[in-house]
Amino acid sequence: MYVFFYPRRGLRRWGLVVVLVLGLLLLLGFTCWRWLGGAAVPALKTQPIYQGDPGRKAVALTFTIDWGEEHLPAMLTALAQAGARATFFPTGQWAERHPDLVRQIAAAGHEIGNHGQGHPHPDNLSREENRQDILQGEATLRAITGKKPVLYSPPYGESKPQVVAAAGDLGYKFIMWTINTGDYLPNTRPEDILATILPKCQNGAIVLLHPTAVTARALPELLQQLKERGYALVTTSEILKNG
Repeated sequence: MYVFFYPRRGLRRWGLVVVLVLGLLLLLGFTCWRWLGGAAVPALKTQPIYQGDPGRKAVALTFTIDWGEEHLPAMLTALAQAGARATFFPTGQWAERHPDLVRQIAAAGHEIGNHGQGHPHPDNLSREENRQDILQGEATLRAITGKKPVLYSPPYGESKPQVVAAAGDLGYKFIMWTINTGDYLPNTRPEDILATILPKCQNGAIVLLHPTAVTARALPELLQQLKERGYALVTTSEILKNG
């Protein structure tokens, strides 16, 4: 029989190492818990959607709105003249200031989606804080249009797990984009928007736009070019596979 003897000093040293390792593991676990919004995020009920049905020759133009209302009348006119429908994602705070424009968009046959209430950075919010922002935006739009939105587009395109989970909790489809036009960037020209969209256009493309002066100028030509290429111009819900 063999008897192994460890000095007490060695035992204390190993005990200290074990305590330090456990402490680091606890700290890492807490950091992950906070990053995921204050709770573990299970398998998500929804996933970000970047493209619609690739088997359908159609494009969905989306407009996220928290400013730029002065450009919307011209954009709505261009869409109407082209027989095109699009999806608009206004924030609740913007919709409260411009309810007549929201109703005008809906009356023209366009889709109204949810962009949250206050245009925060969703990645910096917890899961519950994101739920509350989405719910407030929903309540605002429902009060104006009489309908609950079914699509959610996050401000800044932020999509950490707690943001996606919050939208899924509330039954929303989480809409991102296939093509970001960059129409909000300084010095963008109408031809830049056309050059960004047309070469990359594909079946089921979801295109991110904003109500800017340059977008309003580019839109008539963009709509004509897309129609000449055989694309139907439909809402985001229509372009999604299986509805």
